[in-house]
Amino acid sequence: MSKSKKVWIPAAIALVAAVILVVCYYVYAPSRGGLHSRFPQGGKGGMPPGGGQQPVRGEGGALEGYFSTFGTIALFVGAASFSWFWFKKKRKSPSMLVRQAGKLFYSLHKLLGWGTFILVAAHGIYFIFTKINDEHILSGLAGFAILLGLAGYGYFINKIRNKWMRTVHRILGVLWVPVLWLHAGGSAFLATAATLAVGGLVYLLDRSANRVNQTVQER
Repeated sequence: MSKSKKVWIPAAIALVAAVILVVCYYVYAPSRGGLHSRFPQGGKGGMPPGGGQQPVRGEGGALEGYFSTFGTIALFVGAASFSWFWFKKKRKSPSMLVRQAGKLFYSLHKLLGWGTFILVAAHGIYFIFTKINDEHILSGLAGFAILLGLAGYGYFINKIRNKWMRTVHRILGVLWVPVLWLHAGGSAFLATAATLAVGGLVYLLDRSANRVNQTVQER
C-alpha cells in the first residue's frame, strides 16, 4: 500500500478554494447587509437558500421552496452518512443493536453520500441560476468545494491503495461542518446535533452491554 502524501493535494486544493470563497463571503456580505439578513428586524429569524428558508411569494414560489428543501434534506442525509463513523470501531460491540445498526449504516454509507451530493448539486445549481447575486452563493460554493473533495475521495478509496485516503476523507467530512453552519445556519446545527446524538447513543449502548457482560462473567 502506497504511503505517498501526494494524495493530500486534491484535498488541499479544495480547502484553499473553500477558504477563499468564505473570505469573499465575509468581504462581500457586509456591503450588501448579508451578514444581518438571517435575522431581520421584527424578531423573525430568516435562513439563506441553503438553510431551508420558507420562500416568499413572488420570489420563486413553490419551485424555490422545493430546491431550498433539497438543501435542508441534504444536511440530514449527509449527517446520516457521517454517522457511520461512530460504528466504525464498534463492529464487534457486545450490543447487538449497535452491531446491527453498524451493518445498516455501513451498507448505506456510500448511497447516502451520493444522495447528499446529488441533492446539494441540484440545490446549488438552481440558486446559482436564480440568485447568482446572493452573497450566500459564496458560502454555498465553499461547502460544495469540500463536498466535491469528499465525493472524490469516497469514490477512489477502494481504487487507490493509499494509507491516507480514508484519513483525508474523514478530515474533509469534519471540516465541511463549519462551512455548513455558516451557509445553512440552524438546519446545519440541528443535523450536527443529530449526528452527535447518534454517537452518544452508540457509546451508551456499548458501555451498557459491556457492563452486563462483566456482571454475567463475575457470577
